[in-house]
Amino acid sequence: MFDIERWQEIFDTIRKNKLRTFLTGLSVASGIFILVILLGFGQGMRNGIAHEFEQDAATSVWVWPGMTSMEYKGMNPGRRIQLRNENYENWDQMNRERIEFSSPRNFVNGISVTYGNEALVYGVQGVSPQFQFIENAKMSEGRFLNQTDHDNTAKVVVIGQKIRQDVFGSLETPIGEYIDISGLPFKIVGVYKEQEEREEERMYIPLNTAQKVFNGGDRINNLAYTLPPAETFDQAVAEAVAFKDQLQSYLQQAHTVAPEDTSAIQVWSALEEAKRYYSLTRNIKLFFWFVGICTIIAGVVGVSNIMLIVVKERTREIGIRKALGAKPWSIVGMILHEAIFVTAISGFLGLIFSMGLLELVGPHVEVDYIMNPSVNLSVALSTVAVLILAGTIAGFFPAWRAANVQVITALRDE
Repeated sequence: MFDIERWQEIFDTIRKNKLRTFLTGLSVASGIFILVILLGFGQGMRNGIAHEFEQDAATSVWVWPGMTSMEYKGMNPGRRIQLRNENYENWDQMNRERIEFSSPRNFVNGISVTYGNEALVYGVQGVSPQFQFIENAKMSEGRFLNQTDHDNTAKVVVIGQKIRQDVFGSLETPIGEYIDISGLPFKIVGVYKEQEEREEERMYIPLNTAQKVFNGGDRINNLAYTLPPAETFDQAVAEAVAFKDQLQSYLQQAHTVAPEDTSAIQVWSALEEAKRYYSLTRNIKLFFWFVGICTIIAGVVGVSNIMLIVVKERTREIGIRKALGAKPWSIVGMILHEAIFVTAISGFLGLIFSMGLLELVGPHVEVDYIMNPSVNLSVALSTVAVLILAGTIAGFFPAWRAANVQVITALRDE
């Protein structure tokens, strides 16, 4: 039942000790504030890392050839590895059921690119039609390359959104326009867009065209794959690691490379890298929890100390109440009410300020690997509930001490 006299006593005590109550509440509020802000930035790191890996397909695996660093089977170190079409075709055929999408990539070098009288300095790459899904490119206009383009060695090109804006900004659409690549006209059939602007500074042409028209032979600069989705993240990581290791072993054997020579053929898995980052953010989040909880404990200890001081100051009053017949639990309730009130109000104020700050500033935070720091409201409210419980426990011991004080001793207190 609501006891107005009890609340009047609490407010009278607070008014008489404004500075003490303010400093106690500040320590509690700052604990919640710090914890919520730290948890927000922990979530922001996870958001940022997820955003980084969204640029390419989440299950992508990439292969880059390098240079041998050790002698093997009579072959000298310092050999540059050159991937060939047969490497791609053989592995693709042997692992067809394990692969979702695959594409070789050929960098077309030693060419000139022009549109009208304007020279363009964007890179040209030969890829297969499936490369769109590996790179996670979205079409804003037209279409991507298709199998017919590849089979017919078609002179068609797909450009990035940035190229479209820089070169064709005044046109309603660049679809159907022609770009000259080393004097040969290539028809624009599509415009793609990516997560990052720098990824839109590329022109894609069919792989067959890149190899046959620009003297690429059967050379490939790198390989790219995506794997089918798995039921769990850990299972997907395990499958990606197995695929990566087996692919590297196959290419090492095909090019007579020592198994321990990791610089000759490098294979990178997005899922494996993501797991490393997520493990790091999980550890950082645990550290944030530790720091925040330690700060809250410091505030709760402050509440307990203040309640001890309150009990000491009101010892004579407590003795009079007991002499007049006050029950021990009414004394406990009187002290606990004040402790819970100060803890709850301070906790909610810290929560409101921290959540408000994250709401205002969070959407505008986009630094490397940190994006939109935020905290789930249920987690934040649960934290405050735990804080109030801790404040109750912290206030109970001074309250129990007050309830067990001897009447004669209390009345003698000055």
